[in-house]
Amino acid sequence: MARRTIVAAALALAVTACSSGGSGDGANATAHVGQPAPNWTDPLVGGGTMTMARLRGKPVLLDFFATWCPPCNMEAPEINKAYVAYAPRGLQVLGVDVQETAAKARQFVEEHRLTYPAVVDSGLLSDQYQINGMPVAVFIDASGVVRKVEVGQLAPGQLDADIKSIL
Repeated sequence: MARRTIVAAALALAVTACSSGGSGDGANATAHVGQPAPNWTDPLVGGGTMTMARLRGKPVLLDFFATWCPPCNMEAPEINKAYVAYAPRGLQVLGVDVQETAAKARQFVEEHRLTYPAVVDSGLLSDQYQINGMPVAVFIDASGVVRKVEVGQLAPGQLDADIKSIL
């Protein structure tokens, strides 16, 4: 647990130490804890698109995953359970399949019977949040500010505490 805390602290420090870049719409910006989440647009697994702008006004959990990642597969049911429990309080969970095909992402969603939407990341989101391992959970409050980045599989108690901190 201490290693996970150190890794999470190092990632949070690295994320906050990087400067924003790119266009005025934030699409090329780097995410910073304590700063507004950057803009993006990605295709939804079921069709259509999702944007950060559509999520503004809601507390958001971005769950970065890959189908080949054992901890991602282990925590998917817990994240889905949390989504079902907290959705009535406004929580929006969005799965972010990191640079895999739409077919693989759809298989993951179906296999785990996820009730929250998922997008297929083209690489922009994982670059914005400097994802270099998975799973990663990003907690964004209703005002659109990144409040916490958790690296590694979350224990159910930690997941609940992090969600409650953005509700």
